[in-house]
Amino acid sequence: MAKLISESVQSAVVIPARIASTRLPRKLLLRETGKSLLEHTYSAACRATRPLGVWVAAGDAEIAREVTRFGGRCEQTDPDLPSGTDRVAELARRQALRHFEILVNVQGDEPEIDPHVIDLLIERLENHPEAEIATLAAPIADESLFHDPACVKVVTDACGRALYFSRAAIPHRRDTPDNTASRALMHLGVYAYRREALLRFAALPPSPLEQCERLEQLRALEAGFTIAIEIVDTATCGIDTPEDYARFVARQKSA
Repeated sequence: MAKLISESVQSAVVIPARIASTRLPRKLLLRETGKSLLEHTYSAACRATRPLGVWVAAGDAEIAREVTRFGGRCEQTDPDLPSGTDRVAELARRQALRHFEILVNVQGDEPEIDPHVIDLLIERLENHPEAEIATLAAPIADESLFHDPACVKVVTDACGRALYFSRAAIPHRRDTPDNTASRALMHLGVYAYRREALLRFAALPPSPLEQCERLEQLRALEAGFTIAIEIVDTATCGIDTPEDYARFVARQKSA
């Protein structure tokens, strides 16, 4: 049955990308490996087997030129859009992507994303029609991350649906504060959306919880969207700092 469902659903990956970056300027164009960071991410996404195509939603002409240079598909978006999700939604409205029922948002600074997790998110939506959004989470292996606000946590219900996302340590351990066991997972910022859900979500104003925690997925929860959580064993490394990039280059050279 899952195979029949999957054959009837068309999906694509959209990589929102722009030049601006606070901690590592122009990071998507860095190319110490011989390929730009964006090209690495695009190539990884292309290795997923379920999507019918990969597009870059470019927020800048320079990003668009880079995608053209390495032979990728690209659509330029309004440079003033506030988020990557808004860029993906803009492409979802366009003729080139209007027929896709599922759109996967992969950030441009994820050059080591496992293509298999893209397929997993698509399968989750294919096989669970009640879910409107699917995203990834991984176990928190390091206790210090549980208390790190940079590590976004998610707790789920018994069916694997998100109950809440937070930068705080959730759930609060009232009686066993030193117990490292927790139901919280580390949220990983890769999303699959049903097209109509994405367009409804992008049209909503920022919600109170979203503004409080600075987490846009809380806007979806407050609006009543069902977010399915797909659990993977480990988190891949996004590139946020010069140190992250140096480690990535070292891994590429030793591969």
